[in-house]
Amino acid sequence: MTALTDMTELHSSRQLDARNPRSGKIDYQFSTPSLKEVASLTASLKANQPDWRAQGGGYRIEVLRQWQAALMNEKEALVEALAIDTGRLGLASIEFFALLGSIDRWCDSAPALLTESSVQAKAMPDVEIFEDSAPYPLLAAISPWNFPLLLSFIDVIPALLAGCAAIIKPSEVTPRFAVPLMRSISAVPELANVLSVVSGDGVTGQQLIAESDVVAFTGSVATGKKVALAAAENFIPAFLELGGKDPAVILSGSDLERAATSILRGSVSATGQACQSLERIYVNTEDASDFTALLVNKAKQAELSIDDPKHGSIGPLIFDRQAEIIAEHLRDAVAKGAVIECGGNVIDNDGAFWIEPTVLSQVDHSMKVMTEETFGPVMPIMTFDSVGEAVRLANDTQYGLSAAVFGPDDESAIAVARQINAGGVSVNDSGMTSMVFETEKSAFGCSGMGPSRVGGAGLTRFLRRKSLYVNRGAITPLSAFNEQDL
Repeated sequence: MTALTDMTELHSSRQLDARNPRSGKIDYQFSTPSLKEVASLTASLKANQPDWRAQGGGYRIEVLRQWQAALMNEKEALVEALAIDTGRLGLASIEFFALLGSIDRWCDSAPALLTESSVQAKAMPDVEIFEDSAPYPLLAAISPWNFPLLLSFIDVIPALLAGCAAIIKPSEVTPRFAVPLMRSISAVPELANVLSVVSGDGVTGQQLIAESDVVAFTGSVATGKKVALAAAENFIPAFLELGGKDPAVILSGSDLERAATSILRGSVSATGQACQSLERIYVNTEDASDFTALLVNKAKQAELSIDDPKHGSIGPLIFDRQAEIIAEHLRDAVAKGAVIECGGNVIDNDGAFWIEPTVLSQVDHSMKVMTEETFGPVMPIMTFDSVGEAVRLANDTQYGLSAAVFGPDDESAIAVARQINAGGVSVNDSGMTSMVFETEKSAFGCSGMGPSRVGGAGLTRFLRRKSLYVNRGAITPLSAFNEQDL
């Protein structure tokens, strides 16, 4: 998000370039909407929203089911565009089917979440209170570049089922998938009336906030703070899912083979470009040598897909600026005494950037790699001598998105997990917050703001709650409040 210092630039469409993360070349150009176009589009979505709400939850579910079929018709085009946007072929397909699964999951759970009831008032037995709700008319969803399709809809699907209209602004870093996506939406006119996608940058995003009734943002802490301020200026809620610096704690007696297998996956999947990626590893001193050897061995076996997107599990860095952040974290760590056990080099392949899974030892909290979000396949290992020290280190952060704890048994691991300041803690595994969604979780610290986006609150947060008080008894007269009688 950028400050709107020159409003004149919003009155006309602008051309933006996009880089191909596998080739490093600028090979795509797209237009942003003008101020007038944004205002017209948001006004149309808002105008159509009351009918969308009035048709009821069953109707909305049926429309989203129709859209699933339209998405399948665009599967090849969507996956191909996502693969170019992100440089990842396998994950592009996984992302597509994850969206279909998300629609299924929310459509299955929506009827119960939208059911309303009534209760008798205890203070006035003749009064019955009916629950009611009103969806926000229009949601602005501003999504990131790391999982462009899935994270564009993580808030939008439940919002649509709640009765909102929605408009999505994908990241300008990954804009290509929006074209086949809009074709799928246009194929279902009932959905196209209340859902649209606009390409643009931070300027476009800020304009959407001004035109909407609630905003959901996924991205960095720095940009999230700007979104929160813009939302506050417009007096609308902001639901933010921001960065993380997720810790993994390995207690004495843990299955080190299991921990190393899970932590490698949790650290380098999607090239470490995921909010829930593990970015700090704490292992008890007596197991540190054995664990480090296991992790290094596994990390060395993970291959880059630099020569063929169909082979190798580590893709390119999607956003070129991230390469310099990772390189700076590694330089800073080594300068302060860290040892690179494997990996460690950011590869510049003619403007495309890659990095092998990197394991560091001899790290501490004076280093950026242990305190700032790295967002790459970097695994720094620090030792601890007591459980209390492990908890203190895990909580020594401004973040609190998720975490992982490994222990010799469930009880000891859960006991530590309860002490970690994070919304979702995987026990004897990692990254479970991206795989299971039944319960709610909050973001701690600077990792986010607002109700949980998973569990029932993921839908109900888009409903403003109302209570209708029906009095079937006698009316209390004004005389009942005569001062002399009180």
